[in-house]
Amino acid sequence: MTVTAVEAPERPAHRDPNVLRWLGAYTASMIGDSVYFMALAWAAARTGSASGTGLVLAAGSIPRALLMLGGGVLADRLGPRRVVIGSDAARAVLVLVLAAILVLTAPTVGVLLVVALLFGAVDALFLPAVGALPPRISTPGQLARIQGLRALAARGSSIIGAPMGGVAVATGGPSLAFAAAGVLFALSLPLLLSLRIRPLAEPETSGDAAAAAKAPSAWHDLVGGLRYIRRHRLLGPLMLVIALSELGFVGPLNLGLILLSEQRGWGASGMGWIVAGFAAGAAGSALLLAVRGRVPRAGLVMSLMALVGAVGIAALAQVPTVALAAAVAAFVGLTAGLAGALCGALVQTAADPAYLGRVTSVSTFFTYALIPLSYPITGAAIALWGTGPVYAVSAAVCASGGAMGLALTALRRAELPR
Repeated sequence: MTVTAVEAPERPAHRDPNVLRWLGAYTASMIGDSVYFMALAWAAARTGSASGTGLVLAAGSIPRALLMLGGGVLADRLGPRRVVIGSDAARAVLVLVLAAILVLTAPTVGVLLVVALLFGAVDALFLPAVGALPPRISTPGQLARIQGLRALAARGSSIIGAPMGGVAVATGGPSLAFAAAGVLFALSLPLLLSLRIRPLAEPETSGDAAAAAKAPSAWHDLVGGLRYIRRHRLLGPLMLVIALSELGFVGPLNLGLILLSEQRGWGASGMGWIVAGFAAGAAGSALLLAVRGRVPRAGLVMSLMALVGAVGIAALAQVPTVALAAAVAAFVGLTAGLAGALCGALVQTAADPAYLGRVTSVSTFFTYALIPLSYPITGAAIALWGTGPVYAVSAAVCASGGAMGLALTALRRAELPR
């Protein structure tokens, strides 16, 4: 009689100690980010220079945009775990040194500008590497659940970090807030050091992945990664979907929402309710993925959610009351959050292991490069044509990403691993 071995069931990500260690480290880093930005804003404001304050707050986005793709190359060359540990350690040292400086002297625009630039440069290494870690700490079938857990951690970190930073500034000034951020970054290090990294099986390809791993220089690595994405039947279209979604989504839901609240007379409190509605919807989509684990026909669902969410964006500029606007924002958060998480999981499962860091850096680059560009464009467009037409155009841009997913067979039929 032949005895057939039964394979042990896959451990869900939310019960996997390895994933939970990564999640704890990621959460500590994200809370540290929120506390850091709160401290930086108040320290810059205390310099007494309005123009200097704006310059300090905008400075970090420059090295992020310029170095993000290089961060992906580094993650592929050295391994994402090593890069994440190094960047978190560097951020801890940087902000703790700044905290010590501010104990001895008042903040100056020059010092804060240098810190903001250095922090942005380290962030450009951290973001692609932390995004490339999930496939190395769990099985492919758990990546959608990990994306949901990651989104929950990001939302929770914003809720916890901003008040924590505010309390620290009120209690001990920016120096105490910077010290708290440094401690949070440092807390992530033992968790990251204890991670068990899974070896990624090399897929059967034409040999491009192996050639990329042996590229003679970082520049060749970067060019090879971009060429790989362009030629990939799924990743290339997915990057376009991400770019269109960010371009149509970020401006209206950030700067546009401020202008909309001012025009309608809803004020800061009304805007707060709308933002809370969006956060609640996004948290709901993250919780759905974290619990369910896998969504069948992921490419189709992602595309449909992008289309439906675009309708909500257009409707947001037409609703007459704060309550309705908050409800619509929750709907947008739910649909856009689900579409974004599924898109991230598809990116990670479709990418060859040798390219994972570079692929993650490109998808992250769109987010951090398009956000600062979209604000002045959105502001100027609303000043010329008003919120209604601008929101409608933004919704159309978002919808074009969903329509692309439905039109392209590779995207529409894309599935997550079981």
